[in-house]
Amino acid sequence: MDGRILEEHTEYVVYAIHRILDQYKESHDAREREGAAITGSLPKSVILIGHSMGGFVARAATVHPHLRKSTVETILTLSSPHQSPPVALQPSLGHYYESINQEWRQGYDVQTTQTGEYVSSPKLSHVVIVSISGGYNDYQVRSKLESLDGIVPPTHGFMIGSTSMKNVWLSMEHQAICWCNQLVVQVSHTLLSLIDSRRGQPLSDTQKRLAILSKMLRSGIQQSFKWRSQLFWSTRVPFKDVKYTAVSQDHTFSDCPSSVHWSDDVPERDLYIQKKTVNILAMDGRRRWLDILELGSNGKSHFIFVTNLAPCSGVRVHLWPQKGNLPSDLPAGKSVLEVTSKMVQIPAGQAPRQIEPGSQTEQASPSALLHLGPEEMHGFRYLTISVAPHTTISGSPPTTSMAIGQFFNPDEGEIEFSPISMLSSRHFHEDIFFKEDHPLAFNVSFAINLGLLPVTFSLKTTSCGIKGSGLLDEGGDMDNTKLCKQRCFPPVAFAWDPTSGLHIFPNLYSETLVVDSSPALWTSTGAEKTVVLLLLDPHCSYKASLAVSVTKAASRYLLLYCPKMFAFNVAVLFFALMRQAHERPIPSILKAVETNLRIPFPFLPLAVVPILFCLFFSFITSQPFPPFCSFIIVSITCYLLSNGFIILLILVSELVFYVASYLHVSMKRRWELRKGNFFFLFLQWFMNLSSRFFSLKVVRILRARPLFVPIFMAIILSTFVHPALGLLILLFSHALCCHSFLCNSLTASLRSNVRKKEVDDRSEGNCSSQQVTSQPGSPSKENRPSYSQAQEDIFHQRHGLLVLHLVAALMFGPSLVSWLQRIGMHKSFPRFLDSLLCICMILHGIFSSESLVNSSLPFPRILGQEMSLSFIYLIAGIYCYLSGLNMVPYKAMYAMGAVSIISFTSTVVQVWTGAPSDRGKWEPRRQ
Repeated sequence: MDGRILEEHTEYVVYAIHRILDQYKESHDAREREGAAITGSLPKSVILIGHSMGGFVARAATVHPHLRKSTVETILTLSSPHQSPPVALQPSLGHYYESINQEWRQGYDVQTTQTGEYVSSPKLSHVVIVSISGGYNDYQVRSKLESLDGIVPPTHGFMIGSTSMKNVWLSMEHQAICWCNQLVVQVSHTLLSLIDSRRGQPLSDTQKRLAILSKMLRSGIQQSFKWRSQLFWSTRVPFKDVKYTAVSQDHTFSDCPSSVHWSDDVPERDLYIQKKTVNILAMDGRRRWLDILELGSNGKSHFIFVTNLAPCSGVRVHLWPQKGNLPSDLPAGKSVLEVTSKMVQIPAGQAPRQIEPGSQTEQASPSALLHLGPEEMHGFRYLTISVAPHTTISGSPPTTSMAIGQFFNPDEGEIEFSPISMLSSRHFHEDIFFKEDHPLAFNVSFAINLGLLPVTFSLKTTSCGIKGSGLLDEGGDMDNTKLCKQRCFPPVAFAWDPTSGLHIFPNLYSETLVVDSSPALWTSTGAEKTVVLLLLDPHCSYKASLAVSVTKAASRYLLLYCPKMFAFNVAVLFFALMRQAHERPIPSILKAVETNLRIPFPFLPLAVVPILFCLFFSFITSQPFPPFCSFIIVSITCYLLSNGFIILLILVSELVFYVASYLHVSMKRRWELRKGNFFFLFLQWFMNLSSRFFSLKVVRILRARPLFVPIFMAIILSTFVHPALGLLILLFSHALCCHSFLCNSLTASLRSNVRKKEVDDRSEGNCSSQQVTSQPGSPSKENRPSYSQAQEDIFHQRHGLLVLHLVAALMFGPSLVSWLQRIGMHKSFPRFLDSLLCICMILHGIFSSESLVNSSLPFPRILGQEMSLSFIYLIAGIYCYLSGLNMVPYKAMYAMGAVSIISFTSTVVQVWTGAPSDRGKWEPRRQ
């Protein structure tokens, strides 16, 4: 999480690539000198595979100016953030990301002259990249960050989630993606497929490599169901009577391999199905005929088929223009069309239990799925499902065979959960019943995106056509469940997310449905709702219940929008400092934050206006709008949570300061009462002895300029070691000043109370009314509270700056941790951008004057109004708010740096011009 470290790693990767290729050449030359037979050519490129930040380093190495041309042509990344760091807090890290992504965008542009003449092909035209995300179980890098949209064109790369990856189908956490066996095997086969067997070299053609990567990694479900805009059924054209002699479109389905052959010795091979639902429970070798026009009438124009039989070797599906065998030389549209290749594999759930060999087991989970729309069956009259005989299956045939097909109307399977029903499901459960002979497929629509509000969806089998059996009456619900598991296949759910892809939930009896989506970001273009395809056995009835997973939703919320809240924290503090600079006397930073939370004003202008501004900016720039409701609600919620965090931070720091100051003042008062004891005399002798040391010239110079040491140490550490260490010195200086001014305020208040009490006692003791005169040189009643108030005002101002710079130090925390882990290794100086911003904050924090709060800044007027510090704080807060909405919290550092430069410059101008200032208030006054 440090920009300088990433640059060093990039340079090392470039060196390693050159060294690997040079090693091949050195080995080749050595063998040639020895006279050994040499065949083949030397490798000219390498394939880079990077995990996490290693994937970004691989991309940075590809555009490094010292990398040899065409030495990297294929990149595969695992859980790598490409859009921005997971928590972009360090300015240099965010700047490095932006520069690398900009180079990649320009790398795919055609090189032309100013007159538009062609110069050369794009620099990265030979590079193909694939980003593999871990899905919703990856709590460190979200799928949105792993997307290549806007960086790499679709012709040269894509992102795929492990949940929709062929032969994987699993979501995995950030480290497990490196050793998950399913993913490792599939990636290994994919890399081997990229090698040209004739030359022993990686394929040079870009489109061939991309096609192989797509074929080996992507499943066919998305292409089969044409999921776009989260709508599962691409068309809803009612099926009408059509002549089978005409075909509306060209079919490109391929037949099964010719090596697949079934024996023809099965008697009564064909069966004619009269129902809209066909059920196959045995590998009997028969062929089922379904009349498309008859069974697909009344709007039931879609056909869906689920099975655990292997396509081609276990089951085959054909479309026929007419009944009976046809000659093979018929023209297109009149011949038999095999659509088995459209059947896609899906992950099967847990294997059914088998108590003993040959016994009846539970129904198997579906492992293949086929969907045919009306446009694909147009021009055909019959559909056949052919099942292989059990004896023809080589190897170990499935313990139980299952296949169910159905003609259905998608409108009959529509279920929608409104936001109210989802939010109230935590306390009020509303069960949904699916009666027998229901549609096989349901479109369950959730009005709130499951990436924002995961839900626990539970299904319970209530019956399966055995109500009249005696076994059910005797055994009750337990026997009912066992029988239904033998009859009904386990439910399956498919959730499609535009960002992370497909999420499959097999054996859906009780599962938390969640997708790895970020619907409430400024750059989000997906829908607010999530649609889930639910497959249920039509022979069984179910009872479904829905409950919001509060813990899962809270963890997902903090995971997705934590970077937004970091920038909002700085915005909240700038708004509070604005309130301090505007009101007199200066309120505490806690009171300023609480004042900004008052509804409707000033909460609505501060919280809602920046959101409306970003939406207006999207409108005038013709950018797609984010989901409106989710974007506004989540942004305001993040703003409230940021206020809560800042309030907690302020309360803790105030408690520490008040406890320390109270103890300090109490001990000082007790010390003054014990001046005559032996310990005090001994301490006074020791202080006189040490006065010789303080009389040295160097010590006297430093005592006369107490700010020189912290400034010098902070700047040196920020420039040559790490910026966070300089901020720690600044925080220590803030803490000393706050403690000193608070002690002065408490001391003055205590003395004022003591004198007031003495005056009251004397007034009560004297019978005659006499005016009590104050002693010469002692503060009067009028000026003593004003002095205490002045000290308290300075404490409030310093405390606000302390909290602001504490948040800045926390934002440099991940970079500091990375730096500490590399102690003892080769070190380099910090990035100039980080050091400059920290030095500005150090000068602002140490030389800030309370007079700036009370006066206008020496800058040109805006619209005839003097520019005050409160206006500067307001602009900085709005900028930080917009940075949070754009998920770039490191840009809040730019606002802090700009405010620091303006404040420090104003202080210098005041001192230079001799303007009135409160320089004496920089140091604590002793009483």
